[in-house]
Amino acid sequence: MFDVVRSLFSTDLAIDLGTANTLVYVKGKGVVSNEPSVVAVYRDPRGNQKILAIGEEAKDMLGRTPGNIIPIRPMKEGVIADFEVTEQMLRHFIFKAHNRKTFVRPRVVVCVPSGITPVERRAVKESAESAGAREVYLVEEPMAAAIGAGLPITEASGNMIVDIGGGTTEVAVISMGGIVTSNSIRVAGDKMDDAIIQYVKRRYNLFIGERTAEQVKISLGNAFPAEDNTDTMEIKGRDLVSGIPKILEMTASEVKEALIEPLNNIVEVVRITLERTPPELASDIVDKGIVMTGGGALLKNIDVLLRNAINLPITVVDDPLSTVVLGAGRLLDDRDLLREVALS
Repeated sequence: MFDVVRSLFSTDLAIDLGTANTLVYVKGKGVVSNEPSVVAVYRDPRGNQKILAIGEEAKDMLGRTPGNIIPIRPMKEGVIADFEVTEQMLRHFIFKAHNRKTFVRPRVVVCVPSGITPVERRAVKESAESAGAREVYLVEEPMAAAIGAGLPITEASGNMIVDIGGGTTEVAVISMGGIVTSNSIRVAGDKMDDAIIQYVKRRYNLFIGERTAEQVKISLGNAFPAEDNTDTMEIKGRDLVSGIPKILEMTASEVKEALIEPLNNIVEVVRITLERTPPELASDIVDKGIVMTGGGALLKNIDVLLRNAINLPITVVDDPLSTVVLGAGRLLDDRDLLREVALS
């Protein structure tokens, strides 16, 4: 009874705590925040630190700050790398979404990678509780993504989801409200950016930043380009030989070459998950195909690459970036399903 009364005065939240972006869903309102998971920290000579900016403002500072201001990405490869900064970031997003209009602390559903360890799980839970959550439920990202994509996860049939985020790629086969087989690799959007940085460094002796690499990936990135693709982009960086800033043109075929390794890793993890899938569920996947979500699914023709590699139908959802948080948001309305799918 008390829970029902509390729920009337509380604004429950769902959070997709991602390596690249953190999305917040408010019950009854939808997605209210989608900001980079970056925090700018000022450190004084005594070692004391103060949060200067969080989200978009902090991301703009990446690679552009003096030594005493450090933009930190507290999430690395889907898990917490800096506990204190993550707590501050969560507190900021919860406060912003909850707006303290109510006196009851919110119930929060947080999405985590399927390969998360018990220690990492506890760190996420404690961070959310310290940031002001009343109750914290952890839900695996592939499960939330499947719910957000509208897959019939409670039925006795196989549903396969591939969620390519910033830090991890999650592949799972779901049936009867549970994950039958899953794989999580720490190769996703960030590794693609890093592959572009390393390629430019090797080929041109030019050092470019994370933001430039991300822009190259978005503009020229193509998992399955046409032979006659002549798109180019001007990139700026520091010449590693002379140390002087330099501009050069990069082509789409060079970006494809740079992305070969991370893309092959993603194809391989999908193949391994299919090999481990029970035959009855595998036959369902042959009929239904595979659903792709996450920011990495926005890479041009990544569905074509996967379709050619495994010869199965591939569908990319309409809004890949928000699918996980929308699925977690739907769980706020269905308490029974939330208890069923939440990690203990």
